[in-house]
Amino acid sequence: MPDWKSPEVVAQNAAAFTQLMHALFGVYVWEWALTLDFDWQYLSGKRKFRWPLIFYFTGRYLLLFALIGILIALDTVIPINCQALYTFNQLAGDAAVGLASINLSIRTIAVWSRNKWIIAILVLIILGHWSLILQGVLLDAMWSDEMKTCVILSTNNTVLAATFIYSMAFDFIVLLLNGYKLVGLGTRINSGSSRSAPMSTTSRLGKMIFADGLIYFFIAFVANTLASVFMILDLNPIMSVVFNVPAAVASTIVACRAVRRLTNFNNPGAEIYGASSAQTGSNLGFRSGAAPQGTIPRGTMPTKSGVHVQMETFTRHPDEPSDKSDYVEGNKRQTVIFMPDVLESDKHSDIDIEAKGVL
Repeated sequence: MPDWKSPEVVAQNAAAFTQLMHALFGVYVWEWALTLDFDWQYLSGKRKFRWPLIFYFTGRYLLLFALIGILIALDTVIPINCQALYTFNQLAGDAAVGLASINLSIRTIAVWSRNKWIIAILVLIILGHWSLILQGVLLDAMWSDEMKTCVILSTNNTVLAATFIYSMAFDFIVLLLNGYKLVGLGTRINSGSSRSAPMSTTSRLGKMIFADGLIYFFIAFVANTLASVFMILDLNPIMSVVFNVPAAVASTIVACRAVRRLTNFNNPGAEIYGASSAQTGSNLGFRSGAAPQGTIPRGTMPTKSGVHVQMETFTRHPDEPSDKSDYVEGNKRQTVIFMPDVLESDKHSDIDIEAKGVL
């Protein structure tokens, strides 16, 4: 068992930490560069900016600046104010983790149709999370003339560990809320009968939200667990924070991907809409631009209670063969059928159905 606090071991850990930070910076910059076109669509005005994207952009670029600050602290050979730089890096990195959780919370609020109780619960949890994030300086660093670099002297492992454990609990609550609501929406009543439809009838949008939330929680849980364990062990100042940055990078990447997938969501094919479900996409806040293919634009349907089925139909001349390959694209049209006798519990769903099932 090595002596973790010996100068030799600390020096080896510091060298490994430096290499890990450079690798993480490369991974994050690669991810940022590959998805820069999404950011440019909003900066150039091609897409309409919506307020939930404030958290997306803030978290995405705060972590980028934090990683740049970490590399400056590790690579500079000129004396700098290490304490100020590490304080910024810590606050920016922790804020990125908090903003990733907020991105998932906004989706949860939308899934629950802006339920006031859900909003109140999530706002209280967010305030508690940020009360830990903004605790202040949780580590001490100084410039070492001997090593020609910034050196971490000590860390407040108690508050840091509490922050990451709180993040895990927060993400788990968000996952449960999403799962409960979306799985609940998957239970349907078939044509007035008492039989329940299977989960496969849940909308593609609902499945995507739940799957993305599950993937996010799994990745963030593993990363935050590693960070929390090493902070609690307190082997030495380097090992106590070595997994903090990987946790922030992993959480931010998966959260940003979830936001982009929801924003770019395009739901083709026939769908069933309740009287108020046409607002589902807009309630999510992230989605912008034209209505997705296969959806019914707001304001084009009757306001009375019921369900609207939209499908594609084809017409042909009596003399033409009945094979579908002979249908002309120009003869394709959209048909909307109004079905008034649907149960009230189905009003807030948007269920993907096969064309054969409709016909």
